[in-house]
Amino acid sequence: MRLTAFLDVPGQGNLPPLARLEKYAFSENVFNRQIIARGLNDILRDFSNNEEDFLTVMEIVVRLSEDAEPTVRTDLMEQIPPIAVFLQENRSNFPGVLTDCLTPIVVRYLTDPNNQVRKSSQEVLLILLEQDLISQHDIENKVCPILLALSAPDSDDEYKAEAVNIICKLASVLNKSTVERLLLPRFCELCGDGKLFQVRKVCATNFGDICHAVGQEATEKFLIPKFLELCSDNVWGMRKACAECFMAVSYSASPEVRRAQLSPLFIRLISDPCRWVRQAAFQSLGPFISTFANPPRAGLYIGEDGPLSIRPPARGLDSDFTPGSPGTGSCGSTSSACSARPARTEPDLPTEGTSAGTSNFPCRSSSRGMMGNSVEDSALAGAELTGLSPEASATLKLPERNDLPVNSHPGPGSWTCPESPEDVFNNFLYWRTPLPDISKDLEELLLSEAGPREKGCSRPEAVQNSCVARSEIQKVLDSLQEHVMDDPDVQAQVQVLSAALRAAQLDSVNEPAHKPTEGLNEVSVSDPSPASDNQMALSASSSQKELSVARILQSTDPGEPCGGVRDPLETEQRHLPAPLEENKSKLQDVIPQPLLDQYVSMTDPARAQTVDTDIAKHCAYSLPGVALTLGRQNWHCLKDTYETLASDVQWKVRRTLAFSIHELAAILGDQLTAADLVPIFNGFLKDLDEVRIGILKHLYDFLKLLHEDKRREYLYQLQEFVVTDNSRNWRFRYELAEQLILILELYNPHDVYDYLMHIALKLCADKVSEVRWISFKLVVAILQKFYSHSESALGLAFVHELIVRFRHCAKWVGRQAFAFICQAVVSEECIPADQFVEHLLPSLLSLVSDPVPNVRVLLARALRQTLLEKAYLRNAGNPHLEVIEETVLALQSDPDPDVSFFATLQPKRRSTADSRVLEERN
Repeated sequence: MRLTAFLDVPGQGNLPPLARLEKYAFSENVFNRQIIARGLNDILRDFSNNEEDFLTVMEIVVRLSEDAEPTVRTDLMEQIPPIAVFLQENRSNFPGVLTDCLTPIVVRYLTDPNNQVRKSSQEVLLILLEQDLISQHDIENKVCPILLALSAPDSDDEYKAEAVNIICKLASVLNKSTVERLLLPRFCELCGDGKLFQVRKVCATNFGDICHAVGQEATEKFLIPKFLELCSDNVWGMRKACAECFMAVSYSASPEVRRAQLSPLFIRLISDPCRWVRQAAFQSLGPFISTFANPPRAGLYIGEDGPLSIRPPARGLDSDFTPGSPGTGSCGSTSSACSARPARTEPDLPTEGTSAGTSNFPCRSSSRGMMGNSVEDSALAGAELTGLSPEASATLKLPERNDLPVNSHPGPGSWTCPESPEDVFNNFLYWRTPLPDISKDLEELLLSEAGPREKGCSRPEAVQNSCVARSEIQKVLDSLQEHVMDDPDVQAQVQVLSAALRAAQLDSVNEPAHKPTEGLNEVSVSDPSPASDNQMALSASSSQKELSVARILQSTDPGEPCGGVRDPLETEQRHLPAPLEENKSKLQDVIPQPLLDQYVSMTDPARAQTVDTDIAKHCAYSLPGVALTLGRQNWHCLKDTYETLASDVQWKVRRTLAFSIHELAAILGDQLTAADLVPIFNGFLKDLDEVRIGILKHLYDFLKLLHEDKRREYLYQLQEFVVTDNSRNWRFRYELAEQLILILELYNPHDVYDYLMHIALKLCADKVSEVRWISFKLVVAILQKFYSHSESALGLAFVHELIVRFRHCAKWVGRQAFAFICQAVVSEECIPADQFVEHLLPSLLSLVSDPVPNVRVLLARALRQTLLEKAYLRNAGNPHLEVIEETVLALQSDPDPDVSFFATLQPKRRSTADSRVLEERN
């Protein structure tokens, strides 16, 4: 009962309703005042017709807002949102009431001494802001000042913690300039509040929303430094909150800041001593990696409507992006180290699986390994790949050969520099680590051993930036031959030079191969041993020999051209040990390598013990996003991880992969899908129902991405979906029927007839009615497939099968199904009318004498609601019209009331209630 009706009941004296309202509102009984406060929304609506009465009610609202009882104030606050909506809808009649009356009440309650009242006012304020019921002027001049006052350093601790929460929520509904001008300075101040960790915790939790509100420039200028402090906070809850919002913060930062500052910061969180922080960081690792995505580079992007879309390949290449193309530097920035890399492409060579931005002619190191500008360039490139700032990286010194870490991997472009087209690639030096400067020692050795005629080969000018020349190697060998028997060191040098000469001769014979493949600039430096074939037998002390021969090879005349140059990747793969090749295959240049290494490690069983038992599930959940970020050219980095997840003992991990395998197939393309995803897909087909449902829900999306030949292999396997572990799992079969309706377009009519038609007929006889009804639609779609492709013979054969299976079925549900199928066939017009009346109509009309009323109900509905509405059958000259009308008359006089009802019901008079009656009967 409305409150105004309560005020009108007899026994209230001679007072009018408004006077009685005032009496209850100002009563000394708290319960009476609570009743009025709870019914204010109805009271305002009922008294809004009279302006004077409305103003009187508003005065009562103001008086109640000053009530000394907290419960009355709380009840009043709960009525503010609906009252504000009403005033907003009728703002032309009541201008200024919301601004002058209600908003001040809400703002005043933010400082109410009662905790419950304050909580209610905070909730109401957020509701009003979300529904845009408070003007921007009121927000800036009434709401923000009180929030800034409550969050001041000298404010009460309890008020400050509540105010910062509202400030964070307020930022999402205000415009960018207002947030940056009014709220951003105070937010930055609160992030460094050393008194209350609760305040810092709220700031850390909402940091991503603030970054999104103020934009990239303000984020990098003001917020990133504060975020770095919060990530190093002594309270582990702060660091955990930072890890959880890391993706949102990264999304608001530029690629340079994301790579140079946020990446190493995230690595610190992953290795945090607190397990809860590590757990949150690993859960956010995949989303954080996804912020590195570059759609123009990967060739894939998310469309406005949601699905994954593929851009056309550039320059006719098979891959989705062209190596070295403008705007897609390997480091994702415009630093000199990246932009200086030569962009040479081979349009006629496939580049799928090729490392992005790889050059055929990487620069050689100088005589000092890294000298002059090369040090600065390599520092900049290394900064972007390792996440360090260029300033910090420039101070780093390159390690000596023996000081290199075992698992260090130089990133692409980190040792590259510009090179003129005349320079020729040196495959002997290419994949080796930077060599220490031994040019002076080598010069002295050659001068003392070779004599005057070899002085020209050992000049310091000829030592720098030179190409391999077999003639120069032979000269050095000739000069050393006379001293072979005297000095063991010379013997070792001769041995190494002979091997180098044989390698150079072999290179000159072979045809040069300039195929760009992954890993050209991504070679591990963990193994200092040289690349040697069966002819190169080096002793255990070959390290010094490598250094010597490398300098000798560099001492040749730079102007002398080299003979045929072998593909460095072929030589490297042929000689590198298996562990090195495996590590090299995990390298890429899209994201910082440490991030990918940590992501790949999420499948390590040790992580489940030390971090989170569900860490593999989080890895599987974010894998499509990571694959999209890396692009199909770097799928080799994730292939092993995906296979490990697909064989995980936890079914929920495999289920997660099953639900996203169609998205991954769209990312990889048909070739990689057929090679790497189809075997896993086949394994999921035989898995538990909890895993198979993920495959089934997107079966059409996956099959349409396969090549036609590969797609036909699944025709026979589709019937395996009919069988489930639990026969009561009818939704599994329901989903199968829905997918088959979509899959029909992927196969020709003959395949549909040979394979899919039998599955549809089996589903039509399912024990669950929901499965049967959706299967009837599948049957209609199959008929439509046959006749739309002019396969009338297949269509007639299918019609005959329907008549045998359903019209003459011993069970009444089969005969009822036949009536529904006939009605759907007519409604969808999937069969020519003449063939319908010839082959299906006689069998349909014969159901008029069926002993089961439910069958006759469907017949009456089909005839009355569908067939008689078709122009073909309404034609007075149609010979079948008279038979149909006689059948309808017989049904109208049927003893069952439901049958006669639907036989008499006019189509336009049919209501929802009538449909409900029909469904209950079925």
